[in-house]
This record gives sequence, C-alpha cells and structure tokens, in this order.
Amino acid sequence: MVADARTLNAWRRWGYRLLPGELFSYFLHMRPAEWPIMAGHTALGYVLAVGFGGVARGERLVIWVVLLNGGTLAINSVFDKDEGDIGYLIAPPRLPRHLLAFSVALLAGGQLAALTLSPAFQIAYAICFAMSILYSVPPFRFKAVAGVDWLINMWGFGTLTPFAAWAATGRPLDLGHGLVLLAFCPLFAGLYPLTQLYQFDEDRRRGDRTLALIIGMGRSLDIALGCILLAFALFGWAAVVLQVSGVLLLLPLAAWLWVVVPWRVGYQSWTAARHQQGMYRGLAAWAVTDVVVLLVFAR
Repeated sequence: MVADARTLNAWRRWGYRLLPGELFSYFLHMRPAEWPIMAGHTALGYVLAVGFGGVARGERLVIWVVLLNGGTLAINSVFDKDEGDIGYLIAPPRLPRHLLAFSVALLAGGQLAALTLSPAFQIAYAICFAMSILYSVPPFRFKAVAGVDWLINMWGFGTLTPFAAWAATGRPLDLGHGLVLLAFCPLFAGLYPLTQLYQFDEDRRRGDRTLALIIGMGRSLDIALGCILLAFALFGWAAVVLQVSGVLLLLPLAAWLWVVVPWRVGYQSWTAARHQQGMYRGLAAWAVTDVVVLLVFAR
C-alpha cells in the first residue's frame, strides 16, 4: 500500500524525489488539494472588506490556509488512521512518525503569527485552533459525536474563515456584510453532510457516529437542501440591506440544486465512488458561490 501511495502518479513520484523519506508524506497529509478552496473562501472575507482594488496580503492566507487548515487536516489524519481515500487525499501514504508533533507545530506557529494581526483575527484563530483539537483529538474527538461535528465545521469553515480575513483588515463589520458571512454558516451546514456520505464504511469501521451516519443518507440530503435554501435566503436579505441586486445569486443557487436534487432522488442506487463525485460537485458549487458573492457584494 505504501509503495502504491508513493508512486500513484507523476506528482507523487516527483514529490518523493524532491522531498525524500517521509518529508513529502508530511506535506500530503496537510492535503494541499484543499488549499485553493480554502484560500478562495478566506480571501472572500478580505475582498468583501477592501474591495477588488485592495492590496493583496498573502501572509494572511498562509497563516489561515497552510498553518491552521493544513495543521488541522494533518492532526485529523493522525487520529483517523484512514486506510482508504479521504477528502482531498486519494491513497493516503503511511503516517509519518512525527506527524502529531508536526501538526501541533503548524497550529501553534499560526497562532504566534496571528499576533501580528488584529485582535479579532487572533481570537478567530484561537477559536478555530481549539475547535481543531476538540474535533480530532481523544478523549474529545467531537468529529465522532453526531451533530457536534456539524456545528464545528459550519461555524469554523463556513463563517469564521471569511470573518477572520475581514477582521484582519481592521474594518468594522456592518449588518449587510455580517449577513453575508453568516449565510456561509448554513451553506457549509448543507455541504458538510455531502462530504460524509461516501465515507460511511470507513466511519462505521472506526466507530465514528457522525451526523450523516446517524440520520441516514436520505435525511442528510434533506437537511443539506434545507440549509442551502436558508443560506440563500440570508444572501437575499443581505442584498436588500446593502441595496444591491441579488439576481446573480440565482446562478450558484441553481448549481447547488443541480448537485443535491438528483442526489436526493437517486442516492439509494449510488455507489461510494458516485457519492464521492457528488461531494466534489458540491465543492464546485461552493466555489461558484464564493465568486458570485464577491461580484454581488464586494465594493
């Protein structure tokens, strides 16, 4: 299995030549395939605050995306010990010997780097740092507690991620843009169950009682659809408050419906691989949403 993980494709072979031994495995367990999505969602808060003409500040993305998110996913790998594909990492390599220490160093290093930014950014980082530990590390391991895993992710990724980038600018948060950031909470509440459906067998094997596993696929998809509709209702409210046209928001809404409605109708006959494809379509709908939200709400 280890040999296959190291030679899976040209990217893996090149990486293990460039970073020999276990070094590239550390990098892979940070799951860099997720970084473009995380970077885009983080940058959304910054651009909402300063507009498209604002000066780029890449160090904020490094702190949040590489140190916080990369450290979170790496520490998640330490305690999950997955054998099959996981989100953003196909055929994970064997866990490096010091992955736990490496993960903690990333998370703590990010908190130290956050001290150079606004107090609100520091607090947002500290909250997400704590949630990362509570989510993955025993005896807490809230990712295995149905409903708590959902709450952590909807607030941490959904709202606190773009809020942190907004807060780093020092600009006060107004009601309209507050509603925009809040809308991403139910939007991620809709996405999160979709990321779990293809992992039912892995979660059962570990004994993790995730929300999706407890309530079943049908109800998970019903909740996802309801949360997505709530998110777009909040986006619409924000458009009214900020007195901007929200017509473009119909595009990402249609993308989400295109993903979830056929899934809900046919999920009983879907294989794990097809559920995984559905998850990645959901991530694409998320990316479309980020882009359109900027077009509608950024100054």
